[in-house]
Amino acid sequence: MGLADWGRLIGLSLLWGGSFFFVEIALTGLPALSVVFGRVALGALCLAVMLGGRLPRGAAVWRALAVMGLLNNVIPFTLFAFAQGEISGALAAILNATTPLWTVVVAHLAGAEALTARRVAGIGFGFAGVVVMAGGGVGTVPAFLACLAAALSYAVASIWGRRLAGMGLQPLQAGFGQVASSAILIAPLWLVVDQPWVLPMPGLPVWGALAGIALLSTALAYALYFRLLASAGVVNLALVTFLIPVSAAALGAVFLGTRLGLPHVAGFALIAVGLWAVVRRSAKN
Repeated sequence: MGLADWGRLIGLSLLWGGSFFFVEIALTGLPALSVVFGRVALGALCLAVMLGGRLPRGAAVWRALAVMGLLNNVIPFTLFAFAQGEISGALAAILNATTPLWTVVVAHLAGAEALTARRVAGIGFGFAGVVVMAGGGVGTVPAFLACLAAALSYAVASIWGRRLAGMGLQPLQAGFGQVASSAILIAPLWLVVDQPWVLPMPGLPVWGALAGIALLSTALAYALYFRLLASAGVVNLALVTFLIPVSAAALGAVFLGTRLGLPHVAGFALIAVGLWAVVRRSAKN
């Protein structure tokens, strides 16, 4: 990769790592579902402006985008938001790094890719890291399971997303379709559970965090992701998975005073070894 692509990669890791940071702040004044709905609704609005009216068309396209929105936005965003009521954003970001490991498993079960010895070893190291963190008592079991389920949902979405390749969608159209569908899907649950009309008005830091997660970590991140995908390729783009926990931990340490303990660091080291094994093998394929 060239210097420009490395800059984009680091920028993307900050945007996605920042999502855990922004959620942690937003949860101080809003319930989890309100944070998720605000993220996808504002993100969809921003992407619609960026598209300038060139929105996706066709019932089949929107059905595929709705499933993608459910798997890639509604389920993982909601699970991570609820988990971050119990654990830090840095720890949630580390558990999010298991997504490529889940992707290998899902791709194998779907018959899309072979499960080689190197990949099995990588999966073993990765989930050993999760066990190390859980054994260190650094988070509740439901929060851990929620984060792992969110990562699994991302993995299933990556396999489903291959269906979109032949539909003639521009990258930002796919991004808009996902988050717009997500806003529609989650709106009824948000209205019933959170009853936003009775919630107290949040303060400026919460509004700022909500704007940050929607405009920066969702809309701008989608634009940068697809730009990097085109210029650097999917294998190099996988490196962002290593950088997101670092970005999330750095932002939390600087602005929120959170610190990673030894179980966090040891667990992430094992996950990183597993990711390295999977990505290195992918690069040879």
